[in-house]
Amino acid sequence: MTADVSPDTSGTRGAERPKLTAPPNNEGVDAAVAAARRVVASLLHAGDNSPAEMAEVATKLNAVADYLDEHAPAMEERMVDMWAGEGVTRHDPVAGPENTIAPPLPLAGSEDGSIQGVATLGMPYQGPPGYVHGGISALLLDHTLGVANHWSGPSGMTAELTLRYHRPTPLFEPLTVSGRQVSVDGRKIRTIGDITAGGECCVSAEGLFVTQHPPRPR
Repeated sequence: MTADVSPDTSGTRGAERPKLTAPPNNEGVDAAVAAARRVVASLLHAGDNSPAEMAEVATKLNAVADYLDEHAPAMEERMVDMWAGEGVTRHDPVAGPENTIAPPLPLAGSEDGSIQGVATLGMPYQGPPGYVHGGISALLLDHTLGVANHWSGPSGMTAELTLRYHRPTPLFEPLTVSGRQVSVDGRKIRTIGDITAGGECCVSAEGLFVTQHPPRPR
């Protein structure tokens, strides 16, 4: 059974379950980022447009970027804001609603300690024709295994990530990404996961993590 993002007090390792999703407190930014994702995908289809048409598009996009840069807080202030919450950060490149390169991949935890999420990837994530780039698969799994540790018990930073590519991972189809912590030995944490499409495993992963956490900006 899949749990929601609220703390689970059933007592896994005697601790409350952490939150897995970023708090929905920035709807305006989320909408703007969703629009920017559309722009990124649409630009991949703009190859037949004339140079003059695309120069006009570039001017408009640069104007938007200039406006955002002019109104942005200082980088130090922004870093503090990015790391102020709990759970998955809003700027995360896999699950963060504020990050344009994130699909995004929402993850939910289960009572057995595993986590799972579903995402459909489009043209910006293409490697081989019609399939997901292998590095994108690695990014999704590295993040998912790390969040699985956060959900299940001790967590840390990736020390080693081993992937096996069983078959090409398709674009434009729902992909299920799963992770589960399997053992903890001192500071060493071992976690496994996979990406499946249509019930078939496309990529599997084994990760070694070490209990280390850089300090958050304050």
